[in-house]
Amino acid sequence: MQYIQVQFSCEPNTEVLTDVLSAQLGEIGFESFVRTETGLDAYIPLSGLSLGKVDLLLSEFPLEAEITYSCLEMEDKNWNEEWEKNYFQPVVIDDMLCIHSSFHKIGGEFKYSILIDPKMSFGTGHHQTTELMMRELLEMELQGKSLLDMGCGTAVLAILASMRGASPITAIDIDEWAYHNAMENTRLNGIDNIRLFQGGAELLGDETYDVILANINRNILLQDIAAYRQVLNRNGMLVMSGFYKEDIPAIRAAAEGQGLTYGHFSEIDQWVAVAFCYQ
Repeated sequence: MQYIQVQFSCEPNTEVLTDVLSAQLGEIGFESFVRTETGLDAYIPLSGLSLGKVDLLLSEFPLEAEITYSCLEMEDKNWNEEWEKNYFQPVVIDDMLCIHSSFHKIGGEFKYSILIDPKMSFGTGHHQTTELMMRELLEMELQGKSLLDMGCGTAVLAILASMRGASPITAIDIDEWAYHNAMENTRLNGIDNIRLFQGGAELLGDETYDVILANINRNILLQDIAAYRQVLNRNGMLVMSGFYKEDIPAIRAAAEGQGLTYGHFSEIDQWVAVAFCYQ
């Protein structure tokens, strides 16, 4: 497949700004992102590029910034393979967890080892929010508990939850690319108790869960907290990430407004995960 590289020059060139930019670009078809010394390089299939959508996104960008861009047509090659080899490095969390791809040489012993073929999707474990959610899972008692993973991406959280004894598991993502990648990754790891669906909170019905994970973004979480509470069992736990420490008051107010009780938060580089229970 032939790709276009769009090079964004950002002033200021901060991690917060490029994170927000990549998240918004992902919503209009961009598939992978690399931070640079001047901003962000973003990649999209040639057939999916709309400069009009890019211009509209930048004109409505929520942060104060000066962002310009230029386009470079890439030669036709297997960019998934190139991206994996050059940018996807193993993710290690203490001696508990290693996330790797088939071409990595893994040293050391880990309690859990997850094989991920990322296909340029989010959720390989590199982002702070994914690591925060994985650390939460490693601390939780999951044996025999039903679990819902909203915005599952590569399904790495659902796979880890399964390895730690959660069952049954439902994983949902609105993105078609993520859905198919999640299907592949569950097969790679021999996981057979994860049901995968493409869509959003509208798919939630009568089934309820002991644990709900939602690593998405602030606005979607605020919109869908009520839906999550409706399918959360008594004494269940809702863990959310995808937002910054300064967003906690808004998230907490929305959750407590639905009868949830605040538990704790964890933080990496101002990104946070927040846990609530339903008593």
